[in-house]
Amino acid sequence: MTVDKTHVAQGVANQLWTAENAVDAAMVEASKLMTDLMQARQELRLSAVVADPAYAKIAEAISALSTARTAMVDAHNELAEAKLRVGIRTKLIGIWGKDADQALYTPEMKRAV
Repeated sequence: MTVDKTHVAQGVANQLWTAENAVDAAMVEASKLMTDLMQARQELRLSAVVADPAYAKIAEAISALSTARTAMVDAHNELAEAKLRVGIRTKLIGIWGKDADQALYTPEMKRAV
């Protein structure tokens, strides 16, 4: 049985794009949490010290997500090079979802030579 390298690589590319977008989505949600917490503190007219430890932890989480995002981008670049080393010359292109809540690449990917 012959394995279609391009088909296998497309599956990896689909999962890579899904993982990259998941990290981005987590960063967005953590940033929204930080914003909501700040607005809530101001609306309740609480001292800045009230939630300071929580702010620090959320900032730490955002920083960790940023590090994860950089690692995913590095992995993306490494996989692009590996694709060429195994003899795949086809460029794999993703298609974005139509609405903002679905901003992930769809499983249906186009191939461009």
